[in-house]
Amino acid sequence: MKNNCIVILGPTASGKTNLACNLAFHLNGEIISADSRQVYKHLDIGTGKDLNEYEINGKKIEHHLIDIVEPGEQFYLHDFIRELKLAFDKITAQNKLPIICGGTGLYLDALHKDFSYTQIKENESLRKELEELSKEDLIEKLKSYNNKESENVDLNSKKRMIRAIEIAEHLKNTNANLQSTTLPYNPYYIGIRSDVEKRRELIYSRLIARLNNGLIEEVESLLANGITHERLQFLGLEYKFISFFLQNKISKEELILQLSTAINQFAKRQMTWFRKMEKEGIKINWIEKDIDIQTLVKDLDSKFDH
Repeated sequence: MKNNCIVILGPTASGKTNLACNLAFHLNGEIISADSRQVYKHLDIGTGKDLNEYEINGKKIEHHLIDIVEPGEQFYLHDFIRELKLAFDKITAQNKLPIICGGTGLYLDALHKDFSYTQIKENESLRKELEELSKEDLIEKLKSYNNKESENVDLNSKKRMIRAIEIAEHLKNTNANLQSTTLPYNPYYIGIRSDVEKRRELIYSRLIARLNNGLIEEVESLLANGITHERLQFLGLEYKFISFFLQNKISKEELILQLSTAINQFAKRQMTWFRKMEKEGIKINWIEKDIDIQTLVKDLDSKFDH
């Protein structure tokens, strides 16, 4: 099957948006964001939407899955899967090239894994019952089910084993398999290499620039519009640490130090996820951040009909 979309991935601060916009300009594409926080309205500076980058040589680059829900709402994996398919179909119907850009691992996994099981609701009474069991008992119980949902479960995680049993019980009791769909995506993956030292410097300078350009005021505005400190902390990173700062739990210096450390740890986790994808058989074509765009476009041009 021929590639029918491009995925641009890389750790935070690697320049994904800029590359995606340039490729969309040259390859007649539109961008689908695979970032779990950019879906929220009013989370602009902290999530690095960089909407000014969505214009190349005077041409507006169309984007999807940015600013689609209110910051107080939850947006789950199954919501992303639904919206991804709608955007993908809309772009391809116009004979344009979908360019999926982002670093949220689970969202990227949705391009090559069937997550039909996310339709199954939690079974609270069963969960309470299973919580009482030891890991060994859970492993034995898991082995008693004969379906693919019970295979490849992390046996070191009680939480994951309980979820797998919950799914298996649902399938057994409803006597039906979930309707799994053949995924329509066959991406060409581009990863932006990121030198750890340079990335650390970039993360720090980008954080200072964002703080100087209204990041704290953005969080104050969210609070003024009814978003709670608890919700800010759930949204993580910039929103979490600025919430602490605004409650006088940490100083400005501690904010900068702790937040830059947390962002670096996040980038490291992203790289671990991308390595996991490669172990699962995904071929990621790694490029340098400062690659000549014309050379890359020429290389990609032959791979796609557009």
